[in-house]
Amino acid sequence: MTDTPRRRDAGRTRAALLKAAAELFAERGFAQATIRDIGERAGVDSAMIARYFGGKAQLYVAVLHEEQGPDDPPDLLDTDRLRDLVGRAVRQGPGPLYHSALHAHDDPQADEYSRTELHRRIVTPLAGRLTAEGVDRPQARAELLTAAVVGVLIGRSSGALPALTALDADTLTTLLTQVLSSME
Repeated sequence: MTDTPRRRDAGRTRAALLKAAAELFAERGFAQATIRDIGERAGVDSAMIARYFGGKAQLYVAVLHEEQGPDDPPDLLDTDRLRDLVGRAVRQGPGPLYHSALHAHDDPQADEYSRTELHRRIVTPLAGRLTAEGVDRPQARAELLTAAVVGVLIGRSSGALPALTALDADTLTTLLTQVLSSME
């Protein structure tokens, strides 16, 4: 009797990778969650991450899509949305979407994907709100507000700004809401 190779179930493999990645990103943050560890936790070869997602940054974005659901996200001026973004960054550290606003990823495809997602998830909803409110230069203001939030979250995680690093997610959200409201 010969062993027949097991057929790979793409849907199950993809779901296992998403679940493992979500857990590890939550436990360790994006930078500390390795592709190898994600593959091991999912019970699959870590090379499957590249096959199904393209790379770690794209997997991270896919995890965010799963968490968000099918609807477009609210904008940054929505307090619940800001609380969610700040809470995730405090727990997991700023992910590749935030870092794409500061510098290019080593992988051009991951870089383009992250920047596209940064605009789709954060800049575009905010620009839409500002346009609807008749705000002057809505796109530029949306990018300015996005840069402010990204800078705060990355500055907090770096430890270079100790008073900012010491803030809990709720306090940081409250202060950010006040600052963003004054910048509109």
